[in-house]
Amino acid sequence: MKKLFMSLLIATGIIILSCCNQKKDNPVHPNNQTDNQTIDQKVETLLNQMTLAEKAGQMTQVDRSALQNIQDIKTYFLGSLLSGGGSAPADNSPAGWADMYDSYQNYALQTRLKIPLIYGIDAVHGNNNVKGAVIFPHNIGMGCTWDPVLVQKAAEVTAEEVAGTGINWTFSPCIAVARNIRWGRTYESFGQTPEIQQIMGQAEIAGYQGTDLSGQSSILACAKHYLGDGGTYGGKDQGDTECDEATLRAIHLPGYISAIKTGVGSIMVSFSSWNGVKMSENKYLLTDVLKNELGFKGFLVSDWGALYQLSGSFKTQIASAINAGIDMVMVPTDYKGFISSLISDVNDGSISMDRINDAVRRILTIKLKKGLFDHPLTNRAFTGKIGSAEHREVARECVRESIVLLKNSNNILPLKKNLSKIFIAGKNADDIGNQCGGWTISWQGNSGDITIGTTILQAIKNTVSSSTQVTFSKDGTGASGSNVAIVVIGETPYAEGMGDRSDLSISNDDYQTLLNVKNSGVPTVVILISGRPMILDKIINLSDAIMAAWLPGTEGEGVADIIFGDYKPTGKLTQSWPKNMNQIPINFGDSNYDPLFPYKYGLTY
Repeated sequence: MKKLFMSLLIATGIIILSCCNQKKDNPVHPNNQTDNQTIDQKVETLLNQMTLAEKAGQMTQVDRSALQNIQDIKTYFLGSLLSGGGSAPADNSPAGWADMYDSYQNYALQTRLKIPLIYGIDAVHGNNNVKGAVIFPHNIGMGCTWDPVLVQKAAEVTAEEVAGTGINWTFSPCIAVARNIRWGRTYESFGQTPEIQQIMGQAEIAGYQGTDLSGQSSILACAKHYLGDGGTYGGKDQGDTECDEATLRAIHLPGYISAIKTGVGSIMVSFSSWNGVKMSENKYLLTDVLKNELGFKGFLVSDWGALYQLSGSFKTQIASAINAGIDMVMVPTDYKGFISSLISDVNDGSISMDRINDAVRRILTIKLKKGLFDHPLTNRAFTGKIGSAEHREVARECVRESIVLLKNSNNILPLKKNLSKIFIAGKNADDIGNQCGGWTISWQGNSGDITIGTTILQAIKNTVSSSTQVTFSKDGTGASGSNVAIVVIGETPYAEGMGDRSDLSISNDDYQTLLNVKNSGVPTVVILISGRPMILDKIINLSDAIMAAWLPGTEGEGVADIIFGDYKPTGKLTQSWPKNMNQIPINFGDSNYDPLFPYKYGLTY
């Protein structure tokens, strides 16, 4: 009996060992699991099969331009790629992007467990890296629509245009509460109050993710930048938000509470600090508040190279960020060093395996919810819809609803379409790049003919009667004899860092352009293209009408719709408009609140 028992025990051990080897050699893919298994069960099956190296790869995000060899996607089990601003394929067309994405994804599908990549992009006002995609107004304009239904519709269009390139994740919406318009990212914020972030953040997330994240025209949203990025001292980008916790919670947290209730699947952690502590290492705010108190079930991703701003060695920086609660790290270049150091941190106990498993579990859950295992490659049915007339019409609607009419002396607006002669002036009248602003084709954006669209000058020409003569001079000379002049001035493109300003006055060149027009004695309408309110003291008395058109994007017809009365202005300010620089920061609810134009101000016809 003893011999028989020992024989059975040995045989059982051989069977168990055989099963374990078979599990390793023949991994169980989610698509091979039974249909009645939940996503959580599928995640655990995957997680239990993964090596530490495979888990570390899932937590790594690399910019596509930093890949030393495309085979590294497979070699290092990379979980995510991104295209930073301007990181585009040589063929910057919808088809070129789709081809690039599919080529990367095919390498991920060759890994042992065949876990697909999730690919991120800053599609912050349309799929703005892709030439020919529809570019919507930046968020400051979208906020001024006060129309969440329209904002959701615009996000649905953006999602479809992103999906048409294969990409499945946008680093949007930015729900920063911009409290100081010196900040160069003010235009990425819907406005200066928690109220507008809650309204529009929810709408945009619902538009991106749809009712079911697994829909092929849905993409993963990413609320950013957690927490307090719009409240830094002096409006300094990546600066320090100096306030007590009650203020932080009252102003900067409500947008994230709403985002979580809407089901946002990812949140990006801010470069900025709170009272001197970098957000990327703030375990209290990332884990205790966001994950535990608020119940966020998605994953946290760091911002571009944010780890390098933490103290200590690279290995220590990684441990600080991961232990604080970051799940995926936007490295974005030294992925080999990151993976090696992350594994070392686990092996020496600096990071627990429980924390690694939690991070990977969150990432895999989103990938399964997104349906990436079932549909990892581009659905080319959406590729051909990028830049379609139907999509451009939605953007045009957004433009006309976003415009805020600030002044309209003697009801000069709307103009008649059959005036005999209309004069157009200003550097922003016939420049699609200036009209779109930063985060368009490239990171900082550029002036000039950077993508497909309709400038304000061309839109006016398209709108007036065939008998109306439209003339143009960039510097404002030659207006004499016209019925009216339209002067389009303001800012030129910029993005984070480069956009921080100590002076928001109208430039001397713009002032001289307007002066040239006024010296001709022609009634004058000013259209201001800008990412924030500007100081108008030099021009307000030279203008019969002023409209804030923000950064309207590619569809200039929306501006013409307002000029000629095809649509009556409905836009209302989401930023208080200061009289001078000494008033900045100026926010609704301040004591001694005395702006030039208050929060929610806007005229109509």
